[in-house]
This record gives sequence, C-alpha cells and structure tokens, in this order.
Amino acid sequence: MENSDQQQEEELRFFATAPRACSYLSNRTSISVFVDPDAQLTTDVYKRLARFGFRRSGNDLYVPACPGCSACIPVRVPVKHFRRSRSQRRVWSRNRDLVLSVLAPEYREDHFQLYVRYLASRHPGGGMDHPTPDEYMRFLSSDWCDTHFVEFRHRDRLVAVAVTDRLHKALSAVYTFFDPELHKLSLGTYAILRQIELARSMDCEWLYLGYWIPGSRKMQYKSHFRPMQAYHKGHWQWVGEEVFREND
Repeated sequence: MENSDQQQEEELRFFATAPRACSYLSNRTSISVFVDPDAQLTTDVYKRLARFGFRRSGNDLYVPACPGCSACIPVRVPVKHFRRSRSQRRVWSRNRDLVLSVLAPEYREDHFQLYVRYLASRHPGGGMDHPTPDEYMRFLSSDWCDTHFVEFRHRDRLVAVAVTDRLHKALSAVYTFFDPELHKLSLGTYAILRQIELARSMDCEWLYLGYWIPGSRKMQYKSHFRPMQAYHKGHWQWVGEEVFREND
C-alpha cells in the first residue's frame, strides 16, 4: 500500500498560475502551483503534500511559488504541547457559552448568509464579495476530502463557522468566518483554540494553520499560537521566540 501511494504521488503533475497581484503584501505579484486538477486526489495524497506546505482550496491543492519571495511560510501547531497564553485564556473564557457542533460539509442557508456578511465586512472589493451559493460551496468543500463545518452558536444564534479538514494524525484549518458585529469576542482566535482542542480529542499531532506572512497584518494572528513549527528550506523546524519578537 505504501509503495502504491508513493507511486501515485510521484506521478502527479503540477501547474503554475499566471502572475497576479498579491493579496497580502503590496507591490508584489504572486504565483501558485496547483496539483493537476484532473488527478485522482485523496485524503492520503493531501496528507503527504501538507507536509510540504500544500493547502486545499475547493477540490484543488496548491502552494505559493513566487519567484524571489518566500514570505508565505506554512505553519502548524503541536496540539499536545500547546498552552494558551494569558490573552487566549481570556478569549476562551469570554466565549465559554458558545456551543460547538461538528457538521457534514453541506449547504446551510444561515451559514451562507453569515459568510456573505463576513466577506462584505472583512474583504470588500477583494473579488470574493457577492458570492453565489455554488461559489461558496466550491471554495470550502471538496468531493474527495474529509471535511467538517464546525459551527459555533450562542443559544440559537450562529456566530462562527470553521471549515476543517481531517488528515491522518492532523487537522487543517481551511477557513473561518464569523459575525463581524461580534469582533470584540475574538471569534477567529477562539475558533483556532477550539480546533486545537478538537485535534487533541481526535489524538492528532498537528493543527495546520496555513501560511504565516511576516509583515502582513492579516496573518499576524497566527504567530500567537505557540509553540509552532514552520516549513522552511525543505523541512519543518521550530520557530524561535526571537522571530516572533521581530515581527510582533
């Protein structure tokens, strides 16, 4: 079985996108490398490629590959060693009344309406606003991946949804959206804290957080989940405190 999986991985083809404006760093262009969209992808292939920094978007697996730039750094949290900081303990306490449910990746109207409101507030004019239900599901779900929609409610009110992929011994935080009116609750941070606990309950080793981009305010929150490993120069390595201090 192992040899068959390795052979499938070796036979994968990869394609690069055309250069486009970077969404995170001004005056830069970005290029992504995607796995052949006609390939027979599986969660096992995803697991293997995640070890090299690949992420999922819809049915696609991709990794940034920008010439002359390595700002997008894949990061992951060792869930068994993670301990909440003082501010994270406050966030946890502030949201103690929220109820978590792990749901199948199906279309739900209240989820979609929350997603629309979140994009309109956080990413106006960014090309993702005014999505259709089909675009929403194509972006967050997949035909081949073990995906969960983790929802958070306060009583009957939906306040956040964290889209999470299940890999072997790991979870991958794909995308989180929440009620923009409740920004004081730090629901993005809380969603990661709950995904860490969910990973622990599943006996996982890692929670993959995607890309940390020093210099990008949008991605700076990821550096607050420590200890942390970063994929750099071909292998995963621990990120030292001095790196965080330089970029905080």
